[in-house]
Amino acid sequence: MSPEPVKSEPVESGPAISVLLADDETLIRDALATLIGLEAELEVIAVAASGTEAVAAARRYRPRVALLDLQMPGLDGIAVAERLRTDLPDCACVILTSHGRPGYLKQALAAGVRGFLPKSVSARDLSTAIRTVAAGGRYVDPQLAAEAIGAGDSPLSAREADVLALAADGSPIEEIAQRVSLSVGTVRNYLSAAVSKLGVANRHEAVHRARERGWI
Repeated sequence: MSPEPVKSEPVESGPAISVLLADDETLIRDALATLIGLEAELEVIAVAASGTEAVAAARRYRPRVALLDLQMPGLDGIAVAERLRTDLPDCACVILTSHGRPGYLKQALAAGVRGFLPKSVSARDLSTAIRTVAAGGRYVDPQLAAEAIGAGDSPLSAREADVLALAADGSPIEEIAQRVSLSVGTVRNYLSAAVSKLGVANRHEAVHRARERGWI
């Protein structure tokens, strides 16, 4: 008499990792939601089209991971991460961006972001990143990490960076001074200091270099 086959009990997997997806581009947001939905252990529970919507959705649905575009209307991804670090400390934030400049990576890590990836990342690496940060780890694209180390820290003070960012759209100095509640002379001094520190000829070149390196 042959022995009866041993019946194995089904192995129950843990609860799916809940994901909030925030991106202002509908096509990209929908594509990412579809890709993430193909993973058995991941579940998109909410989507948002702006930083403000992302914060509200996170507070309501309390995701395990927030996948955030860097540049969004209202609040950018880093600003959202800063708020969620206070409001939802158990929510791990990942920045997914087409603007993978070194300065942005450093700002994101300082804001408590646990993952930083370019939008050119593969679906496999994206799902790995989500699982890694959900488990308490960090996941940073190796190429972006190497570039950040090579770029060094921004030489600009916080005030110089703020004033230079406001000058990026070509606003006259008088308007910038009014927006930051400083005198025209003080704004000129900040812009002059930024130009000098960045080793360029004028504020327009300073804006270009600072943006290129993610310092504004």
